Amino acid sequence: MSRTGYRVGIIGADTQASWAGASHVPALAAQPSLVLAAVATRREESAKAAAEAFGAGRWFADPYAMIADDGIDVVTVAVKVPAHRDLVMAALKAGKAVYSESPLGATLAETEEMAAAATSLHTAIGLQGRHNPAVRRAAELVATGRLGRLMSARVGATTFGYGPQTTAAYDYFNKAASGATFMTITTGHVLDVIEAVLGNITHVDARTELLWPEIEVVDTGETSVRDTPDHLDMIAKTASGAPVSVQVLAGVPADAAGFVFEVRGSQGWLKLTGNHLAGVQVGDLTLSANVPFEAPAAPIATGSGPTAADFWAGAAINVGEVYAALARDLAAGTHDTPGFAHALHNSRLVAAVEHAARSGERQVVAG
Repeated sequence: MSRTGYRVGIIGADTQASWAGASHVPALAAQPSLVLAAVATRREESAKAAAEAFGAGRWFADPYAMIADDGIDVVTVAVKVPAHRDLVMAALKAGKAVYSESPLGATLAETEEMAAAATSLHTAIGLQGRHNPAVRRAAELVATGRLGRLMSARVGATTFGYGPQTTAAYDYFNKAASGATFMTITTGHVLDVIEAVLGNITHVDARTELLWPEIEVVDTGETSVRDTPDHLDMIAKTASGAPVSVQVLAGVPADAAGFVFEVRGSQGWLKLTGNHLAGVQVGDLTLSANVPFEAPAAPIATGSGPTAADFWAGAAINVGEVYAALARDLAAGTHDTPGFAHALHNSRLVAAVEHAARSGERQVVAG
């Protein structure tokens, strides 16, 4: 740690409306004990431009050089999922704290490898929806028993993404081999928020559909083939005892995108709602209930980065909460931030849902 704070280097921060630029950069700016020390891309031109746009002290055209640099304490990996494994393993080998976007690996085996390598290091996984202040307050309402015996829960999640159109830059989301699919990203985030409030999902019964098998690539005029599901219906049992029904639907109009999570108990109910077109993990959430509760704390970070497209408005809110948790862990020597072990749990959960959908049989979820 330098006198200015723990020094963070972001791999994948560029000025082309990137997720890192929209979320990680402003999230770091709101942290008193973290500083954006460097950015790294694969090209000198884009790295220089990113450093200038985001106020980073240094830039690297070789991400591995940044990882090896003694002036970096925390490495953030915000690139496409197939590139995660090599970068994350290099950062862990260098003894750095690592914040990786989710999913951690392109395959379950990759995720297992990285989780095993990170056991003694500080890590954070980009399942940021659970860190939202409203989600944390909802979890508290459940844990303290103010809703009484939990009877049922219902989740409806709709997203603008994974619909009938895409751009060439985002077509890799339609390919199972990329590891960055509707199931691993959109569904993975939704399931994680459910678990944050109701405890781990222990059993799943699921069905998936592929509603948009042919995708129009709008900037090239070509047609792409989607080979992964883009719709989920699921019934699950949770550790809290509450059964939950879940529908995740992609490809809705932007103004129809939203998130609703209702929990009913014998003595009350709560509801979490959001309307970000990119999903529950992006933007803020609102908590309502018919029992008294203390208002959630204000987010540490707000808004989005200087080069963000309107699509990413509010992207820094939940990412800022992850960085705040990681900073507390670094200062105290604790490991409370959900990290790579949690990433492995989420990947195993998604795999169980996919297996249930393929087999038509209820699945027990591994821990």
